[in-house]
Amino acid sequence: MILLFALLGISTSIIGALPLGASNIAVINTTIKQNLKQALKIAITAGVAEVLLSVYALNYNMMVKDFFSTNQWVQVLLAITLLGIGGLLFFKKDKSNSTPKSKSSALKSKYATGFLLGLLNPPVLIYWLLVYGIINSKVAMLTISSPVAQLFGFFIGVYLGKTLTLYFYGKFSVYMMRKFSNVNQIINKVTGSLLVSVGMLQFAKLYFV
Repeated sequence: MILLFALLGISTSIIGALPLGASNIAVINTTIKQNLKQALKIAITAGVAEVLLSVYALNYNMMVKDFFSTNQWVQVLLAITLLGIGGLLFFKKDKSNSTPKSKSSALKSKYATGFLLGLLNPPVLIYWLLVYGIINSKVAMLTISSPVAQLFGFFIGVYLGKTLTLYFYGKFSVYMMRKFSNVNQIINKVTGSLLVSVGMLQFAKLYFV
């Protein structure tokens, strides 16, 4: 039973982590500008933040749903932020001669960056609300009062799914670096285009659905 809930956590976490988000972009950029080892530090703490968000969504399911439905400005702000960041990335010029930070500051900032980018992410919170609705109606009942073993298995799966997905994003970035000399510009333009598209879809959902 624990294994089944762990697999459920892994699969739902991977699905949620596959679309490009802030932590994914941070892993890609860190791999390109530094190395995969530094990027994995972002993945480790982003996984912790993912678990915290999924626990919060499970514990305060209806409260969070009501907040997002009655405070449309949060969704508008999110869409504007996505459009802004996407536009900046798309038109950003590649700067290869940046001064590297000291090793100690880089170690600290990568862990903090991964945690904050993973935690301050309203779309992920909304995603977990939807996931719990589907799980409880189609798969199995999962609440904050479920057996500890089930919750432990599920949240371990959530952590593994998030970190593994970010790891594969890092590996893909390494592959891209070997294939293309101007990989920074390619990643920026692709990421920028995707973020702008997501922002436009968010506006469309707000005003036409």
